[in-house]
Amino acid sequence: MDEDERQIRQELMILDALVQAMDRRDEVFQMIENSEDRDEAIRRVGQLLGVGELGSRAVLDLQARRFTRDQRHALALRAEELRSTLPDGR
Repeated sequence: MDEDERQIRQELMILDALVQAMDRRDEVFQMIENSEDRDEAIRRVGQLLGVGELGSRAVLDLQARRFTRDQRHALALRAEELRSTLPDGR
């Protein structure tokens, strides 16, 4: 895998985590609220969504104002765009 493909896959993984978090916002917010600290929240969100640390950190860093339908749509479109550039389409 070349560097461009690696970067695309990394961005796609983050976008997928964010879209999934938006779809499950109530569960994500509850998981964060019930966590003792940021590290625990990262672990618990990752387990909830089935994503790695990078995806979990992106979810925790997402500002609540971005949890709108419009933002979710924009993220999903970007993810589709990235998927179409990959040789295996995923």
